[in-house]
Amino acid sequence: MSATADFFSLLFSGFPIVLAPMAGITDRVFRLVAREGGARLCWTEMLPAPALARSPVARKQLLDFLGEEGVVVQLFGSDPEEMAEAALVVEEAGAVAVDLNMGCPVEKVVKTGAGAALLREPRRAAAMVEAVCRRVKVPVTVKLRKGWDEKSPPAWEIARLLEEAGAKALVVHGRYRHEFFGGQADWEAIRRVKEAVKIPVIGNGDVRAPEDALRMLASTGCDGVMVGRGARGNPWIFTRCQLYALSGQIPPPPSPAERVAQGLKHLALLQALYGDKALNRGRMVLDWYTRGLPGASTLRGQAYQARDFVTLRSLLERYLYQVQTW
Repeated sequence: MSATADFFSLLFSGFPIVLAPMAGITDRVFRLVAREGGARLCWTEMLPAPALARSPVARKQLLDFLGEEGVVVQLFGSDPEEMAEAALVVEEAGAVAVDLNMGCPVEKVVKTGAGAALLREPRRAAAMVEAVCRRVKVPVTVKLRKGWDEKSPPAWEIARLLEEAGAKALVVHGRYRHEFFGGQADWEAIRRVKEAVKIPVIGNGDVRAPEDALRMLASTGCDGVMVGRGARGNPWIFTRCQLYALSGQIPPPPSPAERVAQGLKHLALLQALYGDKALNRGRMVLDWYTRGLPGASTLRGQAYQARDFVTLRSLLERYLYQVQTW
């Protein structure tokens, strides 16, 4: 099976829902949990192309997806040749596709000319896609926003250039750079990109439940749905979307006890792979899986006092016992 066929067969095998790249979140453990929840394609956290292109030491630290299946590696950078070299590195490491970040709104990324800054220079963005496509055989995709701002070229115009440059699929987030993740995502922008190109378009933004995913597909005509924040503490969303698409019935959400038990599993995996250096991520995990439950705010306060995973897991184990008595 070719790399291209592998990527698209995974995308379209069942309901086309994938895990978004989220900096500081979609590590190896998060991807494992999402995959167990039904995600067939998982994007990595965005990785710096300059470090991958230049530093063997950085490669050892950053290439955390070795042995995984269905991994799309997202790269960010401003130099086309560095992006191309980094793409070759991740292709050789087993990525089924390379995704170019043209949507990150964070200032420290944008000020280097990377991320969403590329939306201000569509020709440079297209040149970057061309450079990467020349170096790798796996599909090259691009994740972009609806535009830099209201006065800049819109995503549907940029999308045509990216398609001509060789991009095999696009992921469109329906917000401008200055909106970051606030307000409501503009799904109309996704629809307009879909109308502008022939390659597959994956919609992204404000999908938190099965109803959202099917509504996005119906209203935009997009070919797939990417879930980011809606998957935090909610790995069930992938399978629930698939079941809803098949049956027309919304599957019941996990019970409080199921949520907390899954949180404990997630913590155990984090501890096993990263140790106490991942304690801050562990605190986030506890927050995700308990948010909205009785006593969760008190639990979060206790979690931020924990100094190791043993204490953190003990807190959640005691909370699970309480939940099971409700």
